[in-house]
Parts: sequence; C-alpha cells; structure tokens
Amino acid sequence: MSHIYETFVDIKECDGFSCVTSRMYTERYEVNAESRLLAGQAALDQAEHKHPTAAEYDVRTTRILH
Repeated sequence: MSHIYETFVDIKECDGFSCVTSRMYTERYEVNAESRLLAGQAALDQAEHKHPTAAEYDVRTTRILH
C-alpha cells in the first residue's frame, strides 16, 4: 500500500571548482511511495534532476501525509 510522504532534501551548491563559497537550501517534496526508503529515493531523484550541479544532497523523510 502506498502513502504520500513528506520528504525534505537539503541541497548544497558550490560556486566554482574549489567550493569556497556555497549556497545551501532545503526543498520539500510530497512523494507517493510504498515505503520511507522509496520516498527518500524518489525525492532525491527529483532534486538531482532539478539541481544537477549540486555538490551534496541530504534526504530526510519526516512523515506520512495520507
């Protein structure tokens, strides 16, 4: 049975090769998935597609919405 999970992805983008200055922010996703693990992977896939040049991603699935 699938549920809608609330999942946050922290994203770090670097300016330039050495990553001296960086930008960090969080995006929220509502993901329909069979489990927390699959919800986290789906949110990560969305974040990687939207921000392909990011240096780091940190995913956390917080709760079931429905």
